[in-house]
Amino acid sequence: MNKAADLVEETRDGGAVIRLLGHLSIACLRDLPARLDAVTGPVSAIDLSGVEHMDTIGAWTVHRTAKRLGSEVTGGNDDAQRLIEAVGKLDEPVNIRPDYVPPLQRVIGQIGEAVVNSFTTLLGLLGFFGATLVASWNVIRHPSKFRVNAVVQRFEVVGVSALGIIGLMSFLIGIVIAQQGSVQLRQFGMEMLTINLVGRLTFRELGVLMTAIMVAGRSGSAFAAQLGTMKLTEEVDAMRTIGVSPMEALVLPRTLAVVIMMPLLGFYSSIVAVIGGGFLCAVSLDIPPITFIQRLREVVPITDLWVGLLKAPVFGIIIALSGCFQGMQVKANAEEVGLRTTSAVVQAIFLVIVIDAFFAVFFTWLGWN
Repeated sequence: MNKAADLVEETRDGGAVIRLLGHLSIACLRDLPARLDAVTGPVSAIDLSGVEHMDTIGAWTVHRTAKRLGSEVTGGNDDAQRLIEAVGKLDEPVNIRPDYVPPLQRVIGQIGEAVVNSFTTLLGLLGFFGATLVASWNVIRHPSKFRVNAVVQRFEVVGVSALGIIGLMSFLIGIVIAQQGSVQLRQFGMEMLTINLVGRLTFRELGVLMTAIMVAGRSGSAFAAQLGTMKLTEEVDAMRTIGVSPMEALVLPRTLAVVIMMPLLGFYSSIVAVIGGGFLCAVSLDIPPITFIQRLREVVPITDLWVGLLKAPVFGIIIALSGCFQGMQVKANAEEVGLRTTSAVVQAIFLVIVIDAFFAVFFTWLGWN
């Protein structure tokens, strides 16, 4: 049976000393804290030589008493001293309310913090891209490391499962473009140019762009959540322990699947959007489907198709890297998974739109108008 905690007040050469006895644990303290609080006289030391066991509560009791009386703690073994020191480091004042910061200073500070975080994330993403390239080179050198089943499974998740929602979205976007364009062109008696608008806009821009946004919302968030959960459950660390590279086993298959599927999904989205525009032209503008197709072949250059297909793999790389990068940054708690997933989607969509703007200027410079 554990011996109850007790204290003895002694007088030695250096002055009054409190000698503690027994087990300083939560189950054995009993009235010891109250008795220590009743000690008011000057005490030179607190002697722990008679203490048989001490837990965190006991260490906190000793530290609090020694701090209040200005006493030295002596006689304890190494474990007791380390525990008291650890408890003492946590004895810091905590503000119930944060210090007041002027509004202007707070706003400037938040802006500066956001800028620093943005550049830090960008540098991290570039480093992650480099690690992906290294993993790709290792797989090229050692083809046996290539995980075909993982890539094919991602084909289904990224591509096949997304056909329905992307098709519906593209069909409705085609209808909206045709309807809004025809309303404006009717003022000039040029409803026939609605075909030009639908064809060029979908093949060159909106087909691939809307597909990228949809894939970022579906697959990019899924990548971040999956890898983040694996980080929390230490599966990624376990893979490293057994000699499996997480970049080769987790990141590379997902990246490759998105890069391959994005051109196919973008082309599919453009075709379905054109069908939606043709449907509205037939219903609202009395333009027969055969006329719509003939006009489409005349006004849409093949370069518009190449523009969309060339942008799609780049968007795929951005989406996959953003999702995997944010997922691999998860640590500490489950809340981090939600935050990183949100960051992955926002970051991917933002970078896709920025890169799309650069592509627009670049292809115009090439003369692909």
